[in-house]
Amino acid sequence: MSHVPFLSSDDGAMIELHLVRSNPIMRASKEPQTAKIAVSGAYSYISPDWCAMIDQVPTWNYVAVHLTGTLYLRPQEELHDLLDRQSAFYEDRLIPKKPRKTGKMSDGVMDRMMRMIVPCRMNVNAIDGTWKLGQNKPDATRKAAANKVPANGIGAETEALAALIHCPGKH
Repeated sequence: MSHVPFLSSDDGAMIELHLVRSNPIMRASKEPQTAKIAVSGAYSYISPDWCAMIDQVPTWNYVAVHLTGTLYLRPQEELHDLLDRQSAFYEDRLIPKKPRKTGKMSDGVMDRMMRMIVPCRMNVNAIDGTWKLGQNKPDATRKAAANKVPANGIGAETEALAALIHCPGKH
């Protein structure tokens, strides 16, 4: 398992990423292989004290997507372009900030760094969403917990998670 930044094609059929050469996935990828990328969405711990029922246990609510496909190593010549496109994709979302480009790096540093990583591509053949939003709980219990999540939740995107918990069948 590895945490990696990636770019997706507009239609979601292809993912581009890079792996460090010492990564066990990289070492196992001499030939194309089946791989899965798990994308975490909103998530949070849910305290039983937040629920409108007495007999509750702590739980974890979440939203995630799993992308399954075939992972291929790509030619090293594609790496610099991939890094520039990844950098532009993420840097352009930082406001207000002039995007950081790889061209700002000192002579030789980029080449040394690129020797440590390898470009990869995954052709996606399955996309599976998974979520746990308290769907098995009565509305009052679910909504009471959702009301506590934005200010008290321990997780990520807790406001978005609260909205999803409030209306789990509407999304």
